[in-house]
This record gives sequence, structure tokens and C-alpha cells, in this order.
Amino acid sequence: MQYQDWRPAYGAILADLGYDRAADERSRDVLAALLADETPLGLEDLRFSGTVAVCGAAPTLAGDLDAARAADTVVAASTAVDVLRDAGVAVDCMVTDLDKNPDTARGLTEAGTPVAVHAHGDNVDAVREVVPTFDADAVLPTTQAEPTPPVANPGGFTDGDRAAFLADACGADRLVFPGWQFDDSSVGPEKARKLLWAERLLRWLEVRREERFALLDGRRDRIELPWL
Repeated sequence: MQYQDWRPAYGAILADLGYDRAADERSRDVLAALLADETPLGLEDLRFSGTVAVCGAAPTLAGDLDAARAADTVVAASTAVDVLRDAGVAVDCMVTDLDKNPDTARGLTEAGTPVAVHAHGDNVDAVREVVPTFDADAVLPTTQAEPTPPVANPGGFTDGDRAAFLADACGADRLVFPGWQFDDSSVGPEKARKLLWAERLLRWLEVRREERFALLDGRRDRIELPWL
């Protein structure tokens, strides 16, 4: 995903949700500055072959563990990592914006497991406080704004769909989606709108990859991609 391809989708997300591009850029720059004297990971350092399980943190994950176990690589969003590890499923990469389980992310970096740390306008304080406690050699810094080395932008918006775009950027042959639930009545209005964007972005990724994701069956024909 080149930034020029991602930029129209990003603009549509900002317009719909009312987020501030400048705030995203400030958080990106804070993350870049924290890693300026370190050697963080780049997209070129991660190679995911075969079937990649892109694990979401929905309550359904507990019933989808076999799909994660069967995959060649597991990329997990946020607290999905804790569910998987408690079930004995190894995680190959964590994707997080640091809002829930930074201790889990810290432990993974200390063990050498890649953690894609995302900077956006609402988490700059967490970036400042938490990232310096990580082992930078295992951190892949990401942004949803224009990338500035060493901060990359593989595409994606929420932790879950960003994990899918990351897997795509790193060579996944096939994507499967344990632990996803678009229609979650327990979430608030803002989270519901974010899930709508996750659905749209995964549909876009499906088209780009010429692949059909099972989690979009019965939904794809009504999904609109307004930025295209």
C-alpha cells in the first residue's frame, strides 16, 4: 500500500469521524523522535508467508482458536494477544495503539516478538509514556498519516484492519479472520462507526488482493467505498 493509494481513504475517515490530521501528524512525529536513536523495525523486516490469521479482539475469538492454531502466522490486535497466549497460541506480531494492554506489548518486545505501535491524534500521551519502556528493536512504528521514516504506513485504521493491511504488506498468501464481529451491540456509537470503517477497509483490501474474505460473506454487496 503506497501512501498515495491510502490517502483518499484516510481523508474520508477524517471527514466522517471528525478527526484532526494535524494531531495524527504530531503523534507520528513524537513516535519518530522517540525512536530516532534506535533501530526499530521496518516493513521490509517482517515477512509473513502462507496463511496469516488476523486475530481480532471480539468475544468470538475464544471460539475461533482452531483457525488461529492452523495458520502459518498469527498477527493479533490489542487484547486478542492475551486471549491467544492464555490458550497456548503463539503470536508472531501484535498490532496496538497502546490503549489497553501495554504490559503485554512490552513483554513481547522484550522477547523479540514484533509489535506494531500505532501513533494517532488521541494517543500521543501513551506514545510518550509507554514506547520508551519497550525494546525498540522489536517495535514497528506506524501512522495513519503520511509516513515519516522510521514510521511506516501500511494502511488501515483500527487495530484489527491495520493488522490485515500489515499482513498484506508483509507478503501474506491468504488471510483468515478469527475473533471478528462487526455487529456488536455492546459497543458505543463511536466504536460502531469505527467498525463500519474496518468493514469498508477490509472490503477494499479484499478487492486489492483479489481474494474473498469469509467474514465479508453476506455483507460485501452492500459495502460502499466512498473514496474510490
